[in-house]
Amino acid sequence: QVQLVESGGGLVQPGGSLRLSCAASGSIFRVAFMGWYRQAPGKERELVAGINSVGSTNYADSVKGRFTISRENPKNTLYLQMNSLKSEDTAIYYCYVQSPLARYWGQGTQVTVSS
Repeated sequence: QVQLVESGGGLVQPGGSLRLSCAASGSIFRVAFMGWYRQAPGKERELVAGINSVGSTNYADSVKGRFTISRENPKNTLYLQMNSLKSEDTAIYYCYVQSPLARYWGQGTQVTVSS
């Protein structure tokens, strides 16, 4: 059974940086898409950044130029480098992996941007 485990969240001051990691336990057949979503209190879950099987990336307009998504293919490990963090980036961040056979979600990691 595949599990996704996120790490790297925490409390950071505005303008600071964090790096989120997502490690998959177990093998995932033909990963097609990996992404980071976030959900702030009272808001819907939104896609922050995604990367497909050939390495093409997409970002939410609100994080372009500040966040960078990357993946380590053999291990199906996903990263999100977050720079110049703002208070509006405060949310629970979730890792997501999609294959032709299944979709997987991590348990989420809290990111709080506050002075």
